[in-house]
Amino acid sequence: MILLSAPFLSSAQNKEAIVKVTGEVSTPLNITVAEYEKYKQVTVNRKDKEGKEHVYKGVLLGDILQKAGATLGENLKGENLTKFVLAEASDGYKATFALTELDKAFTDRAIILTNNVDGKPLPTTEGPFRIIIQDEKKPSRCVRQLISLRVGFAK
Repeated sequence: MILLSAPFLSSAQNKEAIVKVTGEVSTPLNITVAEYEKYKQVTVNRKDKEGKEHVYKGVLLGDILQKAGATLGENLKGENLTKFVLAEASDGYKATFALTELDKAFTDRAIILTNNVDGKPLPTTEGPFRIIIQDEKKPSRCVRQLISLRVGFAK
């Protein structure tokens, strides 16, 4: 008998992965692996806790939010500047982003949704989907095991 143990997601697990995009959007989305693969992919280099450089390939969160109908570009002004995105992991961990941080009209910094690192699927402890932030010093907002993105107004 052979037992296989791998820290990476199997194809079946990866196909079941969904990130829900809800809140102040005109078209709520369920991002599955098949849907995710339709978006333009970019790469982001980021160091891990030990200082080792990794290459993440993924989709700009701004592109996903644009498809969902979030207020971006020339419409992101006035009261819409108080909008945020709440990212939530499967274990309840949460992090927030100002909507302007995710809009190409405001920044060149890449914040991506990824499902692979160094050309391989994310380990199960990180995926199936994870947020990666280019050049952020601390990894606190690189949400692992992401399940939802909710756009809202700060009150």
